[in-house]
Amino acid sequence: MLAIGLMSGTSLDGIDAALIETDGETQVRSIAFRGEPYSDAARAQLADATALALTFDRPRASPDVVAASDLITRTHVFAVQKLLRDAGRSAEEIDVIGFHGQTVAHRPDRGWTWQIGSGQTLADATGIVTVAELRSADVAAGGQGAPLLPVYHAALTAALERPLVVLNLGGVANVTWIGDDGSIVAFDTGPANGLIDSWIESETGARFDAGGELAAMGRVDEAVLTAMLDHPYFAQTPPKSLDRNDFTIQPARGLATADGAATLTAFTAATVAEAITLLPARPQRLLVAGGGRHNPTMLAMIAQRTGLIPEPVDALGWNGDAIEAEGFAYMAVRTLKGLPISYPGTTGVPKATVGGVIHQPQQQEA
Repeated sequence: MLAIGLMSGTSLDGIDAALIETDGETQVRSIAFRGEPYSDAARAQLADATALALTFDRPRASPDVVAASDLITRTHVFAVQKLLRDAGRSAEEIDVIGFHGQTVAHRPDRGWTWQIGSGQTLADATGIVTVAELRSADVAAGGQGAPLLPVYHAALTAALERPLVVLNLGGVANVTWIGDDGSIVAFDTGPANGLIDSWIESETGARFDAGGELAAMGRVDEAVLTAMLDHPYFAQTPPKSLDRNDFTIQPARGLATADGAATLTAFTAATVAEAITLLPARPQRLLVAGGGRHNPTMLAMIAQRTGLIPEPVDALGWNGDAIEAEGFAYMAVRTLKGLPISYPGTTGVPKATVGGVIHQPQQQEA
């Protein structure tokens, strides 16, 4: 099948759109990818909606969140149209869209997770069958609803020597451990780029620490780092997952800008190292995807603390920026085929679970 995957992460930097050909099992071929950045106004609107949603005890149709949901749907429709144009494909050729939406709150401990964006509207606007709400069935069944990418990581690494780990450094970091026998353990390790981005934006107005240059000039404050590591999340056994906003930059307040960047970067590295100790066996390789792989300071700190060499996945011929979007395309095909996308070892769900809600495009009146 030809499938489009759409991902808008908690960093609020934009939309990743990927087109792949896959059978939803062992065969995957990447065809096209496009990154579509959000405007400053869109980022601010989404950030405000997220801050509001986090105050709710359950999802509700607040006008501000509804407006943000409309924004997400509209921008994703444009992203699909631009991706199709880039790839020289028509909507009629595409079998399915995997639409993640935008997470505004993730509360599996309360039995819900909330991704805004209308799968039905996206299906109607593009004329393509759309699978949305990919996390909800897992959470409803008692799972964490995250991470979901391990099923795709397993397909991508099928020919590689194991055990290995795929580390995704997005707004939040997560690991997928794949054993010799194909068994999978996965969980969120802690913040990755999210806190660093928030610190940089707060202190300098920039969106991120380009190349980790500011962190490289700073000094890690060990007292602050130790205090941040003394969070109950790190004592929990996996599977486990985080909301992007479970941690804040508040502990770093008062540090010099470069020292804060260095300390928060070291925090990411230390939490990855802690996660490695929780795995069933030490991995032979540490493959790194996500935006954090562009940060050599972060990778150096991870290497120092784990004793492993972080390998950006691009060296394997993968597009490290496209992995998440491709994964949701892959999962959408699995949903159409009735195949599971989450497992006890990845989200803690009691049994392998098929996820996603299928939206058929409705005929538009002339």
